[in-house]
Amino acid sequence: MPTTYKALFPTTVAGSLPKPAWLAEPNKLWAPWRLKGDELDAGKDDATLLAINLQEDAGIDIVGDGEQARQHFVHGFLEAIDGIDFDKRVEMGIRNDRYKAMCPTVVGELKLRHRVHAREARLARAHTKRPLKFTLPGPMTIVDTIADAHYGDRVKMAFAFADLLNEEARGLAADGVDVIQFDEPAFNVYMDAAAGWGIEALHRAIDGVKAQSAVHICYGYGIPANIQWKATLGSEWRQYETFFPALAKSRIDQVSLECINSHVPMSVLKLLDGKDVLLGAIDVATDRIETPEDVAAVIGKAAEYVPAQKIIACTNCGMAPMRREIAALKLDALARGAALARERYR
Repeated sequence: MPTTYKALFPTTVAGSLPKPAWLAEPNKLWAPWRLKGDELDAGKDDATLLAINLQEDAGIDIVGDGEQARQHFVHGFLEAIDGIDFDKRVEMGIRNDRYKAMCPTVVGELKLRHRVHAREARLARAHTKRPLKFTLPGPMTIVDTIADAHYGDRVKMAFAFADLLNEEARGLAADGVDVIQFDEPAFNVYMDAAAGWGIEALHRAIDGVKAQSAVHICYGYGIPANIQWKATLGSEWRQYETFFPALAKSRIDQVSLECINSHVPMSVLKLLDGKDVLLGAIDVATDRIETPEDVAAVIGKAAEYVPAQKIIACTNCGMAPMRREIAALKLDALARGAALARERYR
């Protein structure tokens, strides 16, 4: 589907934003809810509207719900699926054993009980006139974040999840969502599989979906386990180039990736010929506030390898664990930096 954004270098966020302290424990992944029942539902709605207002006030062009109604970007989707036992949790090493997590177990055939994100998607659509993006976990990342006691085959289970993601994505498109992004941090870990069945599972997930499609591939939240892992990757992070040629041939419209303050060679962006590039120009692993000049410089460097009209300025990853005031300042810097880049590189 063609890009139809009005301005050069439009801005967006990778996905999550920090939740209000009255909704969930701040500055923490997997933060427990502080409300229950109807109060929790109402609180999620209020937080979603606040997230939209935060983005619009900052000048972000393509807004999202900030994942305010989800405790975690993967498990927020899994909670509406039959065949998963959340009481049967298994400690697993995920992302190729980078860190441990207590994961629920697939115990039977997977099936959606009902729409998962209709409430927050429709709420967001009703309260913004800007293009709306919504995020879902990708099939490969889901199977890397859940135990299997039923399928006995990682690929078979991934395609089962892809079918459910497709069902939800079709619903989101009908709700008025313009861009549906699938988060696949696992692509940076299992590169050969990503170039093969990982992309094919994404194709299953977007089949017949009347919205633009995106895939977010990053080096993870700014948490200690990810920061320590990055320190082992050397002076150049070349994971992307292993599967970018396959992504360039895929039916995915947009690719979101980490760039600022990373060791990703910008030249690898040439491998995404024809795709919109959601360029990570805000670092989520530090509280330092980028300057507009910082953001514009990243955009300018990327424009040496990607046509300017194909660049969308973005955050490196989700901002869920950050302090809300820091996230707000970073969003402001993103918008100001994109505006500076428009003046400089148009």
